[in-house]
Amino acid sequence: MPIIDILVNCPSTQTADAISAALIEQRLVACSNRYPAIQSSYRWQGKLEHEEEHPLLLKTRAELAQQAEDAIRALHPYDVPPIIRLNIDGANQDYIDWVYSVTREG
Repeated sequence: MPIIDILVNCPSTQTADAISAALIEQRLVACSNRYPAIQSSYRWQGKLEHEEEHPLLLKTRAELAQQAEDAIRALHPYDVPPIIRLNIDGANQDYIDWVYSVTREG
């Protein structure tokens, strides 16, 4: 019963909260964590950018990863949203069972 975390940086708390609520409502993820703002630096269209972003961590079944990513892309305002899948090497079984109980089957 593999689970994964999906990390995505968002331009605002409103965007992060909207993505979180939609994916939980659709049962694509079990839960989310929105972390305090971070300062991100990156090159975009040939220019160095510095922006505040809001990290969002989503937890789900591995089999729902692509559906969750597709939903994030549909809701995220960036042309290239940073969606990173993190394989979970292990977790307590009751947590894994809970993730499976509140998400839909792939």
